[in-house]
Amino acid sequence: MNMLSQLNSAPVYLICGGIVAFVALVCVIFMVRAWRAGRAIGMDPAKMKRVITFSATFTVLPAVGILLGVIALSGALGTPWPWLRLSVIGALHYETQVAQAAAEQVGMKTLSAAEMTPQGFATIALLMSLCILWGMVLSVFFNKSYLKKLGGKKKEPGKGPGFGDTAMTAMFIGLVSAYLGSYLGGFASGNGMFAFAGDWKPLLVAAVSALVMAGFTWLSEKKNMAWLEGFSVAGSMLIGMLAAVIA
Repeated sequence: MNMLSQLNSAPVYLICGGIVAFVALVCVIFMVRAWRAGRAIGMDPAKMKRVITFSATFTVLPAVGILLGVIALSGALGTPWPWLRLSVIGALHYETQVAQAAAEQVGMKTLSAAEMTPQGFATIALLMSLCILWGMVLSVFFNKSYLKKLGGKKKEPGKGPGFGDTAMTAMFIGLVSAYLGSYLGGFASGNGMFAFAGDWKPLLVAAVSALVMAGFTWLSEKKNMAWLEGFSVAGSMLIGMLAAVIA
């Protein structure tokens, strides 16, 4: 039995599926309790049903991005583990980045099933779990004070954005800069920056995805189509992937 067959074996499905089922059960319990609480305070059942319907509808397309992540990682890590990671606590950009970095550290040239070993998978799975664990741990000790900074004081007219907005903006600028830097490095490592012999496809995909995201933002903010905001990430990912296939 090769490594990928072991990662897709019934015991692994049972373990990961059991955890996902437990989390899904918790979600159902909270939904039922929220429904009962709404009825108890006199909310209109028809309105609550519409909220549930709209919420379910608007999560379909954004969830496509998560599904794409599971498919992308399943070729090297099997289906159960990426399914567990991206269903419970993981994020698409985090899981793929950490898995690739861990694979390189254990001597793999690429994150692929052909080079996967039991030791390599154990290292990758351990790092994927440990590196994201601190968000939960730090929330236990610092979330209360952090929430006070976010919503404790109303923003005064004429003043800049609050701490939460600044922190999120800085994080995403750093993340995008790191990716673009690696893409530019791959492009420039060809036969010269202006010879167009380097790997230019990542730059093309990044540009197309950015333009699509800008289009979603413009429509949601300028054309009063705020409902599109929930589809912007998945939409830009799908069109960016389409650009990569065409290129």
